Amino acid sequence: MAAHTPNPMHDLAFLPAHELARRLRRREIGSLELLDHYLGRIERLNPGLNAVVVLDAERARARAREADAALARSEGWGPLHGLPMTVKESFNVAGLPTTYGYPAFAERRLDSDAVTVQRLKAAGAVIFGKTNVPVSLADWQSFNPVYGTTNNPWDPARTPGGSSGGSAAALAAGLTGLELGSDIGASIRNPAHYCGVWGLKPSWGVVPQAGHELRPVPCADNYDITAVGPMARSAFDLALAMEVLSQPLSMYTPLGRVPLRWATRGTPPRRCRIAIVADDAQARVDAPLRAALSRLADFLRREGCVVDEQARPVDSAEAHAVYVHLLRAATGARFTDADYAAAQARAPGYAADDQSYPARMDRGSASSHRAWVQFDQRRDRLRQQWAAFFERFDLLICPTATTPAFVQNQQGERWERLIPVRTGDAAGGSGGTVLQQPTTEALFWAGYPGVVGLPACSAPLELCEEPAGSGSGARVQLPVGAQIVGPAFGDMDVLAFAQWLEREYHAFTPPLPAMA
Repeated sequence: MAAHTPNPMHDLAFLPAHELARRLRRREIGSLELLDHYLGRIERLNPGLNAVVVLDAERARARAREADAALARSEGWGPLHGLPMTVKESFNVAGLPTTYGYPAFAERRLDSDAVTVQRLKAAGAVIFGKTNVPVSLADWQSFNPVYGTTNNPWDPARTPGGSSGGSAAALAAGLTGLELGSDIGASIRNPAHYCGVWGLKPSWGVVPQAGHELRPVPCADNYDITAVGPMARSAFDLALAMEVLSQPLSMYTPLGRVPLRWATRGTPPRRCRIAIVADDAQARVDAPLRAALSRLADFLRREGCVVDEQARPVDSAEAHAVYVHLLRAATGARFTDADYAAAQARAPGYAADDQSYPARMDRGSASSHRAWVQFDQRRDRLRQQWAAFFERFDLLICPTATTPAFVQNQQGERWERLIPVRTGDAAGGSGGTVLQQPTTEALFWAGYPGVVGLPACSAPLELCEEPAGSGSGARVQLPVGAQIVGPAFGDMDVLAFAQWLEREYHAFTPPLPAMA
C-alpha cells in the first residue's frame, strides 16, 4: 500500500464517528460542511463502488442546517448531533423506498421510520441515504436488479460481502460517518471482515427490529436469529451507536419486551481468558486468516491474557445442523405460498443422510412446527453448553468467514459458487491443498454464535496480499479479521475488548490510494 500525504479534508472522511461527533459539538466543523464533503466523495467515488444507492440530499441538507443552527444556540440534540450517516436499504426511512432488491417495490415510498432510524434521528443523526443489499438480504454478495452490484473498495473485482455489503463498502471508502446493519447469517460481520471495518451483531432481541421488514408484520421483533446493530470505522463508534440503538435497554421475550441490564463482568482485557478457534472441519479456513489468528494469539499472550487454542464451546456439527435448519425455517416463514409449496415438494426427495446445503435448506424452509420445536430444544442444549463454556472463558475469538473477500461470482445458486481455500500451514499455505469451497459453507462461522443469540463483534486484524481479482497479475492488499464472541448480554465486555484491540493492536486502515 502506497504511503499518502495527510490532507485535512481527506482524513476527515475516514475519521471515526465519535471523533466527528466531538468536532461537531465543538463547532470545529459544521454538519452541513461534513455532509457536503461526504456527498462530494459519493459523486466522485460511488460510481465505481455503487455502495450508496439511495440519496436524500436535500432533506439531509435542511436537517444539517438545523443542526448547525441549534448548536449555535447551544442546543444539543443528542450524542449524534449533526452526524451525517447512511443506513442499510432494508430499514424503513419515511419518504424513501425499501425494496430488499425486488423491482416490484422500487416505486413504493414508506411513510414511517424504522424504530432504529427513529432512535438515530432522536440522537441527532442526519440520515442522508441508503446502502445496497442483495435480493431478500440473502447473499454474501450485494447485487440486485434494482440497484446493481456493489464492489469492494479494496479491490473492485471482489465482493464487499452481504447482506450489509453497501454499508461496509461505504464506511471503508469514507462515504458516510456511521452505518446501521442487520445480521442473520453474518450480514453485519461478514461485510465488516471483507472491507476492514467494525461491526457488532448484538445479543438477540436488545435492538428492536420493527421497521426492518419488506412487508409490515404484527411483531417484527420475534424474527428468529436476526439481530440489528451498528457498523463503523471504530469499535468506539459501535459503543456510541449501541447507547442510542438499545435505549431503553430491553429484550424481546414471548411475553413482550422486558427491562434488561448488561451482563458486564468488567474484566480488564489483559486479564481475560480467551479461547481462540482458528479452523474447523465444518468450514475450513484460508491460510492468511489462520495466520492472522495465530499472530493475534501470540500478541494476547505477550499482553498477559490466558489463551487456549484447543477449547471448543460446542460440537461443531451439531451447531451447524441446528443453525441451518432454524435459519431456513426463519427465512422460509416469509416465503410466498408458491415458494413454500415448492420447498415442501422438494424436501421429501432428499435421502435421509443427505446433509448438503440444498437438502438442509428445503427441510428447514418446509419445517413443521413439531420439527421446529425439536430443533429449538437442541438449540437450548447448545445455549447451556455455551453458558458453561463462558464460566471458563471470558471471550471466544474465531473467524468471521473462511477467506478474505472473494471475487464476484453471480452465476448459479449460492451453494454452486466456489471459492478457493488454502489448507496449508498458517504461515504461508505450503504443504496443503486448495479446496474449492461452496460459499454457503462459510455460514458455519455465522451460526456458531448466532444460532444461540450471542453478541459477536467483527474486528479487523491485519492486511494480507492477494492477486487482484481482475486477473491482471497485479497484487492488492485485503483486510482480514475475526469475530469476538461473548456470553449472552455481554455486549459491553465484547466492545471493551474490541476497543482495547483497536488501541493496542490494529485500527481501521483506509483503502488508499484508491479511495483518496
